[in-house]
Amino acid sequence: MGTRFDLDPCEACEELLQSYMDRALNEEERQDAQRHLDACAYCARRYRFEESLRTFVRRVSVEPMAPELKLKLQSLRTPLT
Repeated sequence: MGTRFDLDPCEACEELLQSYMDRALNEEERQDAQRHLDACAYCARRYRFEESLRTFVRRVSVEPMAPELKLKLQSLRTPLT
């Protein structure tokens, strides 16, 4: 594994996680991250959480908001003074 993973592999994986998910790592970094995710249950759970969060955000960003919810949110607004 690369030196980044030699000291604290979970910390290194966390630093690379978003780039790994974006497929923005070089091949060595990608392989190091993948090996760690394959071996570490904690980081693998973190990865699955981040993936599900990304999926959720993509889904809700395109779903229209129900009109009654919009009205409710508008009624909760504090007027600017």
